[in-house]
Amino acid sequence: MGDFRAPTALRATRAWQRICGVGGNDDGLCHLGASQLAWSHVSNSVTNLTGVEARYVDLLKRSLTGTAGRATYDVMVPRSRRLHRLHQRAYWSVQTLLARRGLELLRQSDHKAGAQGLGWTAIGETMVGITRLEQIEACIADVMTDDVPGDFIETGVWRGGASIFMRALLDVHGDTERTVWLADSFAGLPKPDVESYPVDKGNRLWQQGAQLAISLEQVRANFERHGFLDDRVRFLRGWFRDTLPTAPVEHLAILRLDGDMYESTMVALEALYDRLSVGGYVIVDDYALPTCVQAIADFRQRRDIHDPIVRVDWTGVHWRKSG
Repeated sequence: MGDFRAPTALRATRAWQRICGVGGNDDGLCHLGASQLAWSHVSNSVTNLTGVEARYVDLLKRSLTGTAGRATYDVMVPRSRRLHRLHQRAYWSVQTLLARRGLELLRQSDHKAGAQGLGWTAIGETMVGITRLEQIEACIADVMTDDVPGDFIETGVWRGGASIFMRALLDVHGDTERTVWLADSFAGLPKPDVESYPVDKGNRLWQQGAQLAISLEQVRANFERHGFLDDRVRFLRGWFRDTLPTAPVEHLAILRLDGDMYESTMVALEALYDRLSVGGYVIVDDYALPTCVQAIADFRQRRDIHDPIVRVDWTGVHWRKSG
């Protein structure tokens, strides 16, 4: 596994923290504790995929991340610490106006950055990168092999790419029973509730509706374009605090968290962790953000969870529920 302090990953981490309005350690990273592990990339031999199935899954990864073509493009976002706050507001105002006309500012990126999930892809359905899709692939292979009961859910779906990948893997593994659930407001992130969740103070993601508020209709269209919009894909529309506690989900084998904020992460865990089967996985996408790290730490301490956290790249981690 590569060095998590690699310049490209470090720049991406710091840029994402600035966009969110939060900070990390002196080196920009949120470090793992002594009981937490690094992870090696999955291979098709690990997931028991060969031949056409393996090639199909690999092609789907590149398609969903926008790295299958000759060139790839990212949405332009302000990354410099020297950029004045007034200029940042002007930038987001311009992006919002362009979005209303079906336009946006782009810059050409490289396939390596896209594969590592280091930018906001303009042409893909997910910004998680190849490594975190491989993480999903490996975790699903485990729950399939071990016959862990339960559906899959993603809390915070953006354009739906990671959930499309999960739905595709059900077909690859010949599963005909499980459902993939997508929980999202489909209207961006909530304004921080600093009275209930003071850790979220200063978080600015709620202001970035132009990039993060992907409509339910667009996500459904992305599923349909890939051929996976069926009755085994279910949508939970609304703020997590309103939808997840009463969601009609009985058992889970995969719980993927991508809510960015302390509140979104904590609410999802409190509502869904008890429904996660033993042997199931909690997959966390936002471990580069101190808000998410704190929510994970607080929940695990409160519930006396000691299952080791495994880091897969500069922001993705997971743990497997043992009891």
